[in-house]
Amino acid sequence: MHAYRSHTCAALTADNVGDTVRLSGWIHRKRDHGGVLFVDLRDHYGMTQIVADEDSPALPIFEGLRVESVVTIDGEVKARAEGTTNDNLSTGAIEVFARQVTVQSKADELPLPVAGEQDYPEDIRLKYRFVDLRRETMHANIMLRAKVISSLRHRMEAQGFTEFNTPILAASSPEGARDYIVPSRLHPGTFYALPQAPQMFKQLLMVAGFDRYFQIAPCFRDEDLRADRSPEFYQLDFEMSFVTQEDVFQTIEPVLAGVFEEFANGKSVTPAGEFPRIPYRESMLKYGTDKPDLRNPIEIADVGAHFESSGFGLFEKIVGGGGVVRAIPAPGTNEKSRKFFDEMNDWARKEGFAGLGYVTRKQGTFGGPIAKNHGEDGMAKLYDELGLGDNDGLFFAAGKEKDAVKLAGTARTRVGELLGLIDANTFKFCWIVDFPMFEFDEALQRVDFSHNPFSMPQGDMEALETKDPLDVLAWQYDIVCNGYELSSGAIRNHRPDIMYKAFEIAGYSAAEVDENFSGMIEAFKLGAPPHGGSAPGIDRIVMLLADEPNIREVIAFPLNQKAQDLMMGAPSAVTKDQLRDVHIRVIQDAVKTEDVNKEEFAPGAGGSH
Repeated sequence: MHAYRSHTCAALTADNVGDTVRLSGWIHRKRDHGGVLFVDLRDHYGMTQIVADEDSPALPIFEGLRVESVVTIDGEVKARAEGTTNDNLSTGAIEVFARQVTVQSKADELPLPVAGEQDYPEDIRLKYRFVDLRRETMHANIMLRAKVISSLRHRMEAQGFTEFNTPILAASSPEGARDYIVPSRLHPGTFYALPQAPQMFKQLLMVAGFDRYFQIAPCFRDEDLRADRSPEFYQLDFEMSFVTQEDVFQTIEPVLAGVFEEFANGKSVTPAGEFPRIPYRESMLKYGTDKPDLRNPIEIADVGAHFESSGFGLFEKIVGGGGVVRAIPAPGTNEKSRKFFDEMNDWARKEGFAGLGYVTRKQGTFGGPIAKNHGEDGMAKLYDELGLGDNDGLFFAAGKEKDAVKLAGTARTRVGELLGLIDANTFKFCWIVDFPMFEFDEALQRVDFSHNPFSMPQGDMEALETKDPLDVLAWQYDIVCNGYELSSGAIRNHRPDIMYKAFEIAGYSAAEVDENFSGMIEAFKLGAPPHGGSAPGIDRIVMLLADEPNIREVIAFPLNQKAQDLMMGAPSAVTKDQLRDVHIRVIQDAVKTEDVNKEEFAPGAGGSH
């Protein structure tokens, strides 16, 4: 017999009754029934009930062990007594009578329980992650992640993609989020950057003549953490040559829809070929965000025209001053008291907004200050235009467009949640398309790129030369599912002349483009195919499929909210010799980077902060 096991803890069934077996695993739980000890033995695969009675030499050994000790058990498989079977276990029809126990490893007192699903402080869970990962839900989440990645890989290969690996040590880019930088030992004063994404490398693979690339790519961004963001993350990175935007959509929809259908656990999924395409401006109007949760049926409407000469002076003044009024329906709220509407207004103020106006309607009668001032006829006309009924309420977000859009979007989500309108049993996908190429930067008082500077403008060079920059749209698109952006993508700008012109509009000279993006621009001058792609986030995909609210619940060894690894103690100080090797010295007194003499830390100066 094998030194440690003849079967796993999920393998034994009624067909094994009478067999002598050997199992190894962790003591998950112990139950003393007065002279008979029941032990749940757990391994990666499942659980088996072990029995030790007074005649078993295993009994005193089990009694002296804590849960989570690791043991090997020899014993005989027996059928459970009638009425004691466990249909929730694959081994629930049998139990193993222990004849011999070998202790492989004794467990000390645990820092957190494994059996059960109790909430526990995150700092403890992350410090002892190897224990936390033994818990059923966490173990299942990490296995789900592995299966999702395997499925994505097979589906991409079936679509004709080839997996390539791109460098981890790369050059820093002036665009995007903050880089994690790595000092060079061989080239004093210079630094590599960990890739925020393999963007340039995958485009260069297209220039090199490889037609369809993909990679389960590790990416790094030194930015503040939130529930759906981690400084180290993985994405399904892909790129395709000689494709239009429609080609990209038709290729990746079956991959995403397929993997969600495979692991949706009974939830419905938007079918491939049926992902709605929503223009960016329409999304911002109807949903108040470019990441709409289409499970929520509420749609926002611009109703400013109704208040241009209204009896409600505040809205009339806002509209006359160039602001907007957005309406958020609250269907079926006739049974809600005024407290519901007042609490929504209080919530808006706590979120930093001036407030959230409202109108109530019960059995056809309008209520609230806005309705009183706007008048019965005016409110009836507004309701008819919005298709609202006798028992529907209405909230209003008014002010500068940017502020009103944000308030309306968050209010739409909150109303949908409070009224139970969001269907938890579906995954609804959409594409957000037609992003503006440029935007006006109020702080800098100039036109700048709004999304991705390397996207192809719709209309090519002619659009850049003849249109107002703020009217130019780009071949850019986002994949959104249930209110989460899974990825951004684009048809790339592969023509140097168009790239120089686009950067010129954003205030960059040709020399600056050559200096900052020399590798890509030079490659494009030597023959580049039209190409495009995207990169759906693996972590967010698994987070949605596992129905977890936080991305750290689907990552085996995540950092905490302060970007610290509490288990391994990273980031940590290093020795003076290590610093000397890479030509770095540490300033002991913390100072702001902008206050430091730049010459002291310029490349080649041998210093860094």
